[in-house]
Amino acid sequence: MNRETHPSVGGTLEDFLEGLGEREEVYGAAIKRVLAWEIENARKQRSLTKSEMATRMGTSRTQVKRILDPHNVSVSLDTLEKAARSVGKKLKIELVDA
Repeated sequence: MNRETHPSVGGTLEDFLEGLGEREEVYGAAIKRVLAWEIENARKQRSLTKSEMATRMGTSRTQVKRILDPHNVSVSLDTLEKAARSVGKKLKIELVDA
């Protein structure tokens, strides 16, 4: 097998995902998983319960569970910011060249 007969051989994962048209979706899901993991770790380090976190955010415990669910990618930036602040962190978003 070579690259000419099998285009996925020798390419990057980014090239493969781009070819499938799924690169942005995969990246978005990965970012959400990392944020959920970081917020959950900060919550545990501060010995906060999910109920205490919800109170700090002005929301329900059910909403906190959704935010911390790494597979739930439909969480707004505003909600992520509130979650970060509730555990003593700040959400930083940066626009960089591709």
